[in-house]
Amino acid sequence: MFNKAILIGNLTKDPELRYTPQGTPVCTIRIASTTRYKSGDSMKDDTLFINVVVWGKQGETVAQHLSKGRSVLVEGRLQERRWETDGQQKSRFEIVAQGVRFLGRKDESGQHEGGAADDFPPPDETTDLEPF
Repeated sequence: MFNKAILIGNLTKDPELRYTPQGTPVCTIRIASTTRYKSGDSMKDDTLFINVVVWGKQGETVAQHLSKGRSVLVEGRLQERRWETDGQQKSRFEIVAQGVRFLGRKDESGQHEGGAADDFPPPDETTDLEPF
């Protein structure tokens, strides 16, 4: 089976870093990814809000250098999380990141917006697969 997701989006809030009881870092981010399409004579936007889980050293790097509004490219696998609350079965899909690339935007002066995070090298955990 093949399970691969590649998304580009903006963080909707600051990353949340936690640690498992064994001390493993786990960072949760939420990104908004918008697809634009034509409907009749007008253009419409369809925005998805996606939860992303980033484990290990890369999770610590994400939590340290990213903040709300920053653009990222996330590569990972789709996972369904299931639980029960008050007798009701609930589930949610999320991306388990295998790689997170920080994307920078330049302002009118040519400087990167969002601080100095764009000056840091990419995380140690990278892949050879590039979406473009």
